[in-house]
Amino acid sequence: MSYVTHANAALSFQGRLKLAQLVVEEHWPVRRAAERFQVSPATAKKWADRYRAHGPDGLLHGSSAPRTSPRRTPARRERRILALRFTRRWGPHRIAAHLCMARSTVWKVLTRYRMPPLGSLDRATGLPVRRAVPRRYEHAAPGDLVHVDIKKQGRIPNGGGHRIHGRASAQHRAAGRQRPGYAFLHHAVDDHTRLAYSEILGDERKDTAAGFWQRARAYFAGFGITIKAVLTDNGSCYRSHAFNQALGPGVKHRFTRPYRPQTNGKVERFNRSLATEWAYARPYRSEAERAAAYARWLHHYNHHRPHFGIGGQTPISRVHNVNGNYT
Repeated sequence: MSYVTHANAALSFQGRLKLAQLVVEEHWPVRRAAERFQVSPATAKKWADRYRAHGPDGLLHGSSAPRTSPRRTPARRERRILALRFTRRWGPHRIAAHLCMARSTVWKVLTRYRMPPLGSLDRATGLPVRRAVPRRYEHAAPGDLVHVDIKKQGRIPNGGGHRIHGRASAQHRAAGRQRPGYAFLHHAVDDHTRLAYSEILGDERKDTAAGFWQRARAYFAGFGITIKAVLTDNGSCYRSHAFNQALGPGVKHRFTRPYRPQTNGKVERFNRSLATEWAYARPYRSEAERAAAYARWLHHYNHHRPHFGIGGQTPISRVHNVNGNYT
C-alpha cells in the first residue's frame, strides 16, 4: 500500500508507528507519549486506536473525499454528459442547454473525468492533439462587420448516398451515375451576435451573390441592425460590379488575406457547425429532404443553440439587447 506524507502532517508514518507502539505494546500513558512526540493527547490516542484496530495500515492517511456526496450529479446523468461529449462533441454550454443543467455542473463533470477541451481534439479521429490557441476578436456592436461566404456542397442523389447504402453497394454506384452536382450555401454571419442568414442556391455567380446580399441586408434590417462593413474572400463574384452595387452606400467592403480562411473565421466556424449538426448529422434519402431540414436547423442555431464564443448565449439574445449595451 503506497503512502504519501500529507503536507500538514504532524508526524511521518514512522513517527506515528513508534508513538502507537509505545502506547499499545509498551503501555505508555497516552499523555506521556503525546509529550514525547510533541502532539496533543487526542492525536496520540487517535493513532494508538487506529494501530490497535488495523495494525500499521491504520496509520496511513486515507482519502480526504467524503464517503457520500448527496448533492453530487447522479451517475446516470454523468454518463449522459460524457456520451454527448463523445458522440456529438459538444461543449459544456450546449450540453447544459440540452439537459437543462447548469453550465458549471457540466463543466465540473467534464473536468472530473479529465475530458480534453474541444479545441484540443482532432476533428477526424476525436483524439487529443496540441494546437495553438487562436486569438479571439469581436466587434463591439451588431452590424459593425458581417462575414459573407459561400460553401460548396455535394448534393445527395435520390434514394440516398453511401451513408445509407454503403460505398460498395449497387445503389451507391447507380447514384454516382446520376451526377447530382453541387449546392451552394451563401452565408452572412454578424460578427458580434453570430446571427446568421443563409440560403441554398444553385450557383456562385455575381448576380446570385448580389441578390443574396440584398436579401441578407433586409433580414438584418428587420432586427434593427445597420450594416457598416462586410468581409468576404477574393472570389470573382465578390469583386464584381454587381456585388459592389448591392452593398449599398456607406458599407465598407473588406477582403480576406489570400489563402488565409482564418481571416473570415466566424463564417468558417458557422460552416463547421452546419456540417456536423445538419449536413452530415444523419443520413438523408434525397437533397430535398436535407434542404427541408435546413430552415429548422438555422432557426435552432439563431434562437436556441448556445454559442460558446459569446458566453453560452444564443445569437438572438445578443440582438435583443434592451439596454443597448453591446460591449
